[in-house]
Amino acid sequence: MHSWRGWGGYYHKRLNEIYSTVVPSGLKVVELGCGNGELLAALNPFVGVGVDFSAEMISLASHRQPGLQFIQANAEEFSSEEKFDIVILSDILNEVWDVQELFENVRRLLKPNGRLLINVHSRLWELPLTLAVKLRLAKPGLGENWLTVSDVENLLNLSDFGTIKSSHEILFPFGFPLLAPFLNKFLVRFWPFNHLGLTNFIVARPSYIAHSHNTQPRVSVIVPARNEAGNIENILSRVPEMGGGTEIVFVEGNSTDNTWETILEGIKQHPEKNCQSWQQTGKGKGDADRLGFAKATGEILMILDADLTVPPEDLPRFYDALVSGKGDFINGVRLVYPMEEEAMRFFNLIGNKFFSLAFSWLLGQSVKDTLCGTKVLWKKDYERIANNRHVFGEFDPFGDFDLLFGAARLNFKIIDLPIRYKARTYGTTNIERWKHGWLLLRMVAFAARRIKFI
Repeated sequence: MHSWRGWGGYYHKRLNEIYSTVVPSGLKVVELGCGNGELLAALNPFVGVGVDFSAEMISLASHRQPGLQFIQANAEEFSSEEKFDIVILSDILNEVWDVQELFENVRRLLKPNGRLLINVHSRLWELPLTLAVKLRLAKPGLGENWLTVSDVENLLNLSDFGTIKSSHEILFPFGFPLLAPFLNKFLVRFWPFNHLGLTNFIVARPSYIAHSHNTQPRVSVIVPARNEAGNIENILSRVPEMGGGTEIVFVEGNSTDNTWETILEGIKQHPEKNCQSWQQTGKGKGDADRLGFAKATGEILMILDADLTVPPEDLPRFYDALVSGKGDFINGVRLVYPMEEEAMRFFNLIGNKFFSLAFSWLLGQSVKDTLCGTKVLWKKDYERIANNRHVFGEFDPFGDFDLLFGAARLNFKIIDLPIRYKARTYGTTNIERWKHGWLLLRMVAFAARRIKFI
């Protein structure tokens, strides 16, 4: 068939929408089992390669999508000197003889930091789809592999992939106005309706891709500091050397005490430390973080809050987790271990736990603490987040959500790293509980529209 009638047409249109929200344009993408090439074309790739065993489909795709390359080959056997940012397997696992062999071939096609995107029919829909094929309402030729998400994740693990996130998609495969968007963008996100989705969508990455450069990466520790004069000396004396060298980038933010003067004097007193000092012209910790990131010279970016409630001595753990490839974005978590007395007020603790649950649901990955200031990532990955900032805008005064939303949208593997949260020894918190709590609720609603209900 050159195009699918009935639910097939709407189903594939909806898949195009889902993939387009997950895959940024301008990447190198290969789709194995590309059919007529419409999904590949919808992603606007810089390099787009479609592979299908059907000569008829390859001819049709080449005619319809002249700007892309199409090759007749079996997905399990296709090879290429080109390495890809994204490999797509859309609705082909049901028909593949050896899924593990296919995944192992995908591993050879991907860049070390590439992503594998899969959607596979849910087993709950085996009978309805069989009837739909007989009524010529859906694509014929579905195979015998009715795999659960756990089946796919196990096969990925055997092939040295790790799952980043998964979701259930498409409750209602007919394009009825109002009803279809409500069911497929909204209701399918909630239990128990999510388990009735027609297809399971999975994002995976090669497991534990360690840093492979000959030299150790240099580290930039960004320290936003507002009214933190009493902590500057501790920061300078306690931040450890990591990797190929560590620089401390102080960003002073409209203090009413002598924080700026203390930073300048402290740098003079510690000539052995590689330091930068800047004063922000904007407002908010997020603005300070972005200034620090822009001035940083290291390959790895770390944020350390100047209140020292996260001990600087813990930073090498974040470094190791990132460089070993366990994750792409290492997120500090204060809510696992017991805290020191008065480290966090009761209602702040309740709010943090609520928002950790809300954001874990929104992002599709575990994020046990959204407002822990310590976050670590590669500078090249931060630059990708910054280049996609138009999706969410710059309304986040904290900086934490700008990074988390961007990391989730770009399919970074987020790793929670528990730390022992300490009580302040100087100054008072800059967080205003109720005002900022209301702002966080607004951010949850905003992110839901941009990430979850799409």
